[in-house]
Amino acid sequence: MIEISPDIAFIEKLQGATGSQLTTCMQCGACTASCSLSEDQDVFPRKQMIMAAWGMRDRLMADPHVWTCHQCGDCSVSCPRGVKPGEILAALRQEQIVHYSKPAFLARWMQKPAFFPAAILFPAAIIILILSLAGTFSIPEGPVDYSEFFSHAWLNGSFTALFVLSTIGAVIGLRRFTRNVFTQRTVQKTNPDKPDQGQSPQAPQPALRGILTVLGRIMSHRDFNSCDEQKSRSVTHFLVFWGFILLLFVTFFAILSTIFFEYPLSILNPIKIAGNLGAMMLLAGSSFMILNRLRKRDQSNYADWFFLLSFWLLTFSGMLVEGARFHEWSFAYHLYFFHLVMVWIIILYYPYTKFAHFLYRTVAMIITRSGRQAG
Repeated sequence: MIEISPDIAFIEKLQGATGSQLTTCMQCGACTASCSLSEDQDVFPRKQMIMAAWGMRDRLMADPHVWTCHQCGDCSVSCPRGVKPGEILAALRQEQIVHYSKPAFLARWMQKPAFFPAAILFPAAIIILILSLAGTFSIPEGPVDYSEFFSHAWLNGSFTALFVLSTIGAVIGLRRFTRNVFTQRTVQKTNPDKPDQGQSPQAPQPALRGILTVLGRIMSHRDFNSCDEQKSRSVTHFLVFWGFILLLFVTFFAILSTIFFEYPLSILNPIKIAGNLGAMMLLAGSSFMILNRLRKRDQSNYADWFFLLSFWLLTFSGMLVEGARFHEWSFAYHLYFFHLVMVWIIILYYPYTKFAHFLYRTVAMIITRSGRQAG
């Protein structure tokens, strides 16, 4: 017989974050029946709702299937008791990110409004320190030239270093997540009545074809299109996702341009055009997301708002910075500093915000696919 020690604090945390009473769930299976992404062998999301109601935190922290959910709302609409399984699963995903993140304090900053001042001041302080070390922390005279305020060498070097450090943090979190998933799977298969007392097993290597299939599903946002309740979310997520990819590509090309080509690029340069297209896609997608949350069509929490508003301000300030350079605005450098702070926020915190969903969802989908193939 399986021994269960309910984590009451965990149950209360999930209920407080979602406004759902897990004790009212009668395990009818309506959520699973209505979910177009559920498969027979996964019993999703009913299985996760059972574990949540019983406070089985350890099992849920090692469950990759919580990432199968795209929070379309079909299950929440069909629930006869109003438990909102979609919101429960969203809270579980956020809990997993916090659980596996290193350093943990950065993940906590993204969860509570009390840490908002620290989350803003930390990247701003880093930029001020860099400008002070470079000896350029002052408003240059003459035509607007951002390289006079923040030289390309200091900017590119600090941006690259920050991105590498954040990526290392992301890889550590994903590695801990993957090892725990396979540890739990091994324990449940060999001795389901006892907790894990051994070493983490070696995760099986998924086939390249399976990885490419998962990436294709994510890149095309195919799973979003299978939802009925909020099909429009597939469009907004598609715009934000590909808009950011374009901007990231343009950013790294700009870094190379400062070394090997003429910079800044002209407004008619193909790379500049791609960057402006990506900015418009990102601004449009994030704007629609914000409107949907203001209309209460999508469930939102502090972490969602921090992420969305940061993306919107990053894009909008970037467009203003470009206009300020061409039109010689007197406050161009103030706009540029604000934009740099938003860039640092996105890059510094990306392993701890909803941007990390792309990373965890990709890994989780590969794990679940390899598990079905192995089975």
